[in-house]
Amino acid sequence: QCQLSGLWRNEQDSLMEISAVRDDGDFQGKYLTRATLASSCAHASPLKGAQQQPSEGGWPTFAFTVLWDKFSNATTAFVGQCFTDAGGKETLTTTWLLREAVGSLEEDWKATR
Repeated sequence: QCQLSGLWRNEQDSLMEISAVRDDGDFQGKYLTRATLASSCAHASPLKGAQQQPSEGGWPTFAFTVLWDKFSNATTAFVGQCFTDAGGKETLTTTWLLREAVGSLEEDWKATR
């Protein structure tokens, strides 16, 4: 069974730390992007999420948001699934959407990546 709690590193060397997942699936943590790690203003942004409790032997799905409140006016939503290979290595696969604030409804088209 895959465990979300712990320290994770992605392909871009960003770091994410997830605290213990509660019985109801809720969790919190911190996300530190490589962009802030490379600068002198490294700052961990808060994340909050929930894990779908897997059925017996299943791989849990999850979702979380990160508020980039100290260096950007944006929020990112991640959804994914946790897997464990035959050797016991845990891997998270995710898809994300980043929403930046824009000044008007007419600019809405460029606000989401």
